[in-house]
Amino acid sequence: MIDLQDVRLTLGEGDVRTEILKGVSLKLEPGETVAVLGPSGSGKSSLMAIVAGLERADSGRVRLAGQDIDGMNEDHLARLRGRSLGIILQAFHLLPTMTALENVSVPLELADADNPRSRAASELEQVGLGHRMTHYPAQLSGGEQQRVAIARATAPRPQLLLADEPTGNLDSKTGAAIIDLLFERAGHSKAGLLVITHDPAVAARAGRTVHMSDGRLTQ
Repeated sequence: MIDLQDVRLTLGEGDVRTEILKGVSLKLEPGETVAVLGPSGSGKSSLMAIVAGLERADSGRVRLAGQDIDGMNEDHLARLRGRSLGIILQAFHLLPTMTALENVSVPLELADADNPRSRAASELEQVGLGHRMTHYPAQLSGGEQQRVAIARATAPRPQLLLADEPTGNLDSKTGAAIIDLLFERAGHSKAGLLVITHDPAVAARAGRTVHMSDGRLTQ
């Protein structure tokens, strides 16, 4: 699902030009769960952006779902993301003017899925929010918003889930419940899962952990 070979990324210009990723190689097989553990500023989020095609590597090879995305145009890449990826961020990024049901329906509608609203309703039921479907994000707690975000990411049945510090804005008890849900939903969908985290307890849930420090990965 993920195949990175000697990926390098540099951001900024002139005196502020900084090498973020320094020859990163990583593989994730279908259905595998991998945690990338490391402190803030180590390059974890940049790594996820490269995997998702949101940033372009300066050099190296990036393959996603068996396809080389290095030379892929934005339209082709967007279609590949829509088919293959579900992304969960710590900031939730729900659309504030849409209800929970509408937020989950959107990616299904964009993918021309059959019965998007009924599928969205089913996903919300499965994350324990059947009674909150008509509520707007501002009417939901942080944990409920993240549950909506997980439902939105998993509803199209992606082959790969990417989660970047998914509990960063939640208290420890709510965060633990969200991690349980995230791994459960990934297993239910038979999706690969890459979790970016600074929390060893979250990383311990994954089948494999890699450590990132100063732009480099170690097993």
